[in-house]
Amino acid sequence: MLYYLISQICAVRAAARQLKTEQKRRPCTLKIQESAENYLEAILVLMQKNGQVRSIDVAHYTGFSKPSISRAVGLLRDNGYVSIDQNGLLGLTESGLKIAETIYERHTVLTAFLTALGVDSEVAAEDACRIEHVISQESFEKIRAHVREMNEHL
Repeated sequence: MLYYLISQICAVRAAARQLKTEQKRRPCTLKIQESAENYLEAILVLMQKNGQVRSIDVAHYTGFSKPSISRAVGLLRDNGYVSIDQNGLLGLTESGLKIAETIYERHTVLTAFLTALGVDSEVAAEDACRIEHVISQESFEKIRAHVREMNEHL
């Protein structure tokens, strides 16, 4: 029994070491949670659309409550992704803008790719919103290149 437990502990430790090694080899481009990425993307889209953004605009856009957005915006500010001026207008810092642009590009490219495959545009946009957070950089770059190639042949 003791031998069995020791062998199981060793197996778990070996698996953990292998996972750590794989994680070190795999480049992780974004280090924030999916919800934070969604908020940054929403701020970017609203800035492009309206020129200026307040927390209430993000609440309306995302469908979340104002208190939830205020909490999220506060965390994004504390972590250096968002700035808030004296009038309550939101802005993206350099790092926040980089993440927002990355997520937005992924969203638009993946939506275009899925619709080109014949997926309904609403379904494609919803699926892209989920995929954009988990797809590897390598896979995304291949899809982006394929979409560009498809567009060149149109």
